[in-house]
Amino acid sequence: MSACLVPARVVSAGPGPARANRSSRAGNLAAVTSVGEVVAFLERRYPPAWAESWDRVGLVLGEPDAPVATIALVVDCVPETVEEAVDAGADLIVAHHPLLLRGVASVAPTTYKGRLVHRLIKADIALFTVHTNADVAAPGVSDALAIRLGLSSLRPLVPASDDDPRRGTGRIGELPAALSLAEFAARCARVLPPTAWGVRAAGDPDREVRTVAVCGGSGDPFLADAVRAGVDAYLTADLRHHPVSEHLADGGPALLDAAHWATERPWLDAAAAELSAGLGVRTVVSDLDTDPWTVHVPSTGKPADQWLEAKESRP
Repeated sequence: MSACLVPARVVSAGPGPARANRSSRAGNLAAVTSVGEVVAFLERRYPPAWAESWDRVGLVLGEPDAPVATIALVVDCVPETVEEAVDAGADLIVAHHPLLLRGVASVAPTTYKGRLVHRLIKADIALFTVHTNADVAAPGVSDALAIRLGLSSLRPLVPASDDDPRRGTGRIGELPAALSLAEFAARCARVLPPTAWGVRAAGDPDREVRTVAVCGGSGDPFLADAVRAGVDAYLTADLRHHPVSEHLADGGPALLDAAHWATERPWLDAAAAELSAGLGVRTVVSDLDTDPWTVHVPSTGKPADQWLEAKESRP
């Protein structure tokens, strides 16, 4: 996977880039915790039981008693973000997307995932995944996205099945003032992390947008929920041709399709702030664009009827 090389950003700095002393905490003025303590903190905040049954969350690599002074937060655990974590002196990576979501028969260094596993072990960096359990948390991934877009009065798009009315998939909120769909799409493109993909919109460009639903990551399973909620527009990622076409033909709300990475990247800042406040560790948030799409060229060709006219006008 290619990545746009943008330096990581230190959200909180105390210890600096030096690695935690692996043999002793004595004399280390930086706040140092352990892998096990970070795991306990994150599992209290994002219980594994909240994750989907198919998901793979929790500790992937790392000794529970290993010291941690610096935590790197990434959307994707890929070679570029791993090297960024190494350069930052990270002791642990918190990733949103699971490295080992689907089963593997080997982690040999001759395989893509095996090379990453070996690199992390050799660098003495632990790996922890928070995925769909962060998607449904309150606040969680979609809260961070909604706040980035300027939405307020947030509530779940799909409420969780427990007694907490704040939890669930996606969020619905209100813009400070109504915008046209075209204006709202431009706003989203301006405030979301930049990607080659950008933001696409489907619907009447002049349609008024005030109430908006969002879902960080792949959100087309929740198109019907956006319809039931009566929102003016729904922003998510990974929308597909036929579901979008049928949704609009049925009179559904306008749709906005942003890059998957861009819709989940805002959550890293919130998670980093919580880790720093709760554990006193240094956190480094990756701004590496790990969206796989790296080139976007708007179509400039002539419409089909113009090509036909040009062809017919030839002698």
